[in-house]
Amino acid sequence: MGRAFNWLWIAYTASVVGTWLAFGAFPLIAIRVLGSGPAAVSGLAAAGLAAGALLGLRLGPWVEHRDKRTVMIVADVVRCAALLSVPLAHGLGLLTYAQLVIVSVIGAAANVAFTAASGAFLKQIVAPERLLRANARFESTTWTVIAVGPMLGGAAVGLLGPVITVYANAAGFLLSGLALAAIRPRPGRTAPRPAGSLADGWRFVHDDHRLRALFRNTIAVNALIMATEPLLAVLLLGELGWPAWWYGLAFGLPCLGGLLGAQLVGRFEQRYGRARVLTMAGVLRILTPVGLALVVAGPGGLLLVVAVEFVVITSMGVFNPLLATERLQRVPDDRISRVLTFWTVANSAAIALTTALWGVLADLVGTRTAIGIAGALLLLTPLLFAGDSLTGRKRVLAWRR
Repeated sequence: MGRAFNWLWIAYTASVVGTWLAFGAFPLIAIRVLGSGPAAVSGLAAAGLAAGALLGLRLGPWVEHRDKRTVMIVADVVRCAALLSVPLAHGLGLLTYAQLVIVSVIGAAANVAFTAASGAFLKQIVAPERLLRANARFESTTWTVIAVGPMLGGAAVGLLGPVITVYANAAGFLLSGLALAAIRPRPGRTAPRPAGSLADGWRFVHDDHRLRALFRNTIAVNALIMATEPLLAVLLLGELGWPAWWYGLAFGLPCLGGLLGAQLVGRFEQRYGRARVLTMAGVLRILTPVGLALVVAGPGGLLLVVAVEFVVITSMGVFNPLLATERLQRVPDDRISRVLTFWTVANSAAIALTTALWGVLADLVGTRTAIGIAGALLLLTPLLFAGDSLTGRKRVLAWRR
């Protein structure tokens, strides 16, 4: 895959390790340090994503005009500095809910810039026929880390408190930036400088029949799944009184399924074709989350969450690398940053809106009922795969011409 990709992979691994060691850190801090309820915990997640999405609206065209590696390094440094402010303020007794929101906003905006640059940078250093292999390697790394990270993070929280894991998150971004700095830019290569705006990213996705169907489905699924994350933290850690290490185990152990899916995705594509595998994995990943509404306090509840998450995550391990590869291969190099920025901004905005709504819904009908409603709505999302048509194919060909 080449030296440049190896350093990129190291950077990705460092970032993922830090992020998942700190899994649930902000909800835990909000619940156990600041005494926040369901609406406030959901609002914390929603506010960061929404404001980050708004800031990201200007980032796609801006990233297109900048050196991608430099953008990624700056984004890592910014995220590291923002996160370090949390334990510093906590140590001084000055930590507030508002600061958590501000740090979430900064992190979300930096994530938009990093995502937009990383896709374009991957296309610069990896040959088109190796993109699926590269994305599968990233996916394998993600699920391997998640299988262990939340459990270790949960144990650290139990021993040292939730603030300690924020250090791990910050260190991951710092190490990621250092690994990216070790990549030597190829001489004679300059960043593309097209005219246009983020609306170009929206138009390209809209005019590509396949991307449009995948976009609708993934945005809806991600929004409904992520909207229940803070509610699950409230239900499991607060209402049911789970210990932190149970919480880490429940979401860490099933990630072995994600690793399995990422290892098999290349074989599935060769045997059944990308379109069929994408559709089947996309359907399988939404069948079980409704079962989370039935979780209970004892070991039976832990086993239920593990089983539900195993099905979801195994399917994601297959779906995500194929989606990332399909998107990179269908989008021209001179528009990739704008398309990825639009996709990330839309995803963040949808998650923010849905998370905020589900926080209010949980206050009205109860946390468990709100989680069940999200699971029921997920069962309808396969309908959003509809939309592949000859007309859409003609539109994207005309756009490219």
